[in-house]
Amino acid sequence: AVVMFTGKANCPYYAKAELLADYLQTNLPNFRVHKITQHPDKWEQWLHDIRETNGWEHSQSPIIWRELLDRGGKGQLLGGLNDFLEYAQQYYGVTSMMLSEEMLDIAEENLQAHLEIVKEDEEIKSLIKPMQIWITSASVPICYHLIPLLANGEVFGMTTEISIHLLDTDQFKEILHSIVMEAEDMALPLLRSILEHTKIDQAFIDADIIIVLDDVLLNLEVQSLENYIREVSEICQVYAPLIEKNAKSEVKVISSGKTFANLKAMMLRTYGPSIRPENIIAIATSWESAAKAMLARKLNMNTAGVKDVIVWGNITGSNYIDLSHAKLYGYDCAIRGPSNFQRPLLSMIYDSEWIHSELLSAQSTLSARVSRCTGMLPAHAVATVLRYWYHGSPPEEIISVGILSEGQFCVPEGIIFSMPVRFQNGNWEVMTELEINETTQKILGHLSHELVQEKLVALKEINEMQPYEAE
Repeated sequence: AVVMFTGKANCPYYAKAELLADYLQTNLPNFRVHKITQHPDKWEQWLHDIRETNGWEHSQSPIIWRELLDRGGKGQLLGGLNDFLEYAQQYYGVTSMMLSEEMLDIAEENLQAHLEIVKEDEEIKSLIKPMQIWITSASVPICYHLIPLLANGEVFGMTTEISIHLLDTDQFKEILHSIVMEAEDMALPLLRSILEHTKIDQAFIDADIIIVLDDVLLNLEVQSLENYIREVSEICQVYAPLIEKNAKSEVKVISSGKTFANLKAMMLRTYGPSIRPENIIAIATSWESAAKAMLARKLNMNTAGVKDVIVWGNITGSNYIDLSHAKLYGYDCAIRGPSNFQRPLLSMIYDSEWIHSELLSAQSTLSARVSRCTGMLPAHAVATVLRYWYHGSPPEEIISVGILSEGQFCVPEGIIFSMPVRFQNGNWEVMTELEINETTQKILGHLSHELVQEKLVALKEINEMQPYEAE
């Protein structure tokens, strides 16, 4: 049997019981003891909990019980100090003769030793700092699929622990609670903690990564586009100052979702000027994946062999799928080569009419596929881009990301525009060495104009509200 006992670190009666137990364990081969020392401030709550769990009546320090198995078996309550003294005398013929003054001295030593142990534990835990990831509008299906991808070790590495914070409004509290419980039950080895938050003032504390999933239910028959733009801007006007105030200085912000991905990134940049502009991006990978899948079906090949499809412009609005740099790897044709042998995609699709009618002009088809997805595709897109951001993208491979334009490819400065980048050493760089033809350049001009107008509308709507709010 194992004798378990616990008490307040500064309790003299606990000190006397502890010394007697140590003596018995040293001198009796089959006597084992396990001690649980509690800080005085936490003692009452701990005692309440263990009494509730076991249905015990004992209410003083220490509390002592026997377990039939080595820690974790069914407990048989012995009682307090006097009960333990009687137990030791009756079963083992041992009596403690410790004086009251000695009990007090040892109790003081116990308290100091306990405080030092707690301090050491806290210092050790502080050295293992999990990555803090915040997800907004966390009740959406994307989040449900994203959590296992973030915590399986493939995104940040097998030695990086993470803490996930789910943020949403009070009306989705039950959904958040269900997600938290299910994630905890998965026992993911790298998930240090997962917490739900419904208080906006707590948002983004110590955040390393913020994934913004907020969407609006776009229905232009109900209200105008300008009203939806204003709604998105208002959300960002709340988030951005909190990110500046609470998040880490190098925080990475990712905008995803089914609507206004570029605009959300743009407004977070506008209302959070101290956030590093290169650390705010919008995710275009869902469009890349959907376009590659459509091409692979046409060519009857593995989707993984289709590379370097570029998504230009407004990710969740008017964009352009550019195949002029696309390549095929492992395509079954007359000419074979090693695994790194590639062929230009356009030279392999002889049906040019299909390219223009079915793909390049089929934005609505791709849009429908992307918007109907239940969460797996955008979740995979976010996880993929994060993996590239932290570990680099495949060499020479093109990745499309919505970033703050600095005039590359003649795109106007100051708008979030999807363009080709590569990730290296924790950063990204625009692949300005890519040549684009005159037709593509003309299309980029139209797409830029749309995003500039969207930005102007957003700023105008918010500016018109300011005087009213001030009153």
